[in-house]
Amino acid sequence: MNMEHPDKTDYPELLEVWEASVRATHDFLKDEDIAFLRPLILEQYFDAVELRCVRSEGGNILGFCGVSERKLEMLFVLPQNRGQGIGFSLCRHAIESMDVAYVDVNEQNPQAIGFYKHLGFRSIGHSPVDGQGKPFPLVHMTLD
Repeated sequence: MNMEHPDKTDYPELLEVWEASVRATHDFLKDEDIAFLRPLILEQYFDAVELRCVRSEGGNILGFCGVSERKLEMLFVLPQNRGQGIGFSLCRHAIESMDVAYVDVNEQNPQAIGFYKHLGFRSIGHSPVDGQGKPFPLVHMTLD
């Protein structure tokens, strides 16, 4: 799969991928949580990370990742494209080409924890709140 550098003109589509993915995998988040995060993602978080994406043959973004300071901060894939190796390819690229060694995973998303364990990450800690101080516990993981 080809990794591309999305630019600011791709942010609205990245946000759509983020929201569709979150709604499919983060059932502990309420609509108001997503509404709270949406402008932060669009106006701050995309600019705070180095982004890579995978596109369909037609040019649509199927999934993306964001990396900052050796940490995988974002990894989202459209729900209809999960299980096709997109997330795996993005994560391997982040590890091999962007020097990723860390990831925080929502404790309430056991599928994601299993995904990262399969890729060689292991738990090294726990936080009772997420990065915004909300009560969504995180598992801190690192590569072996």
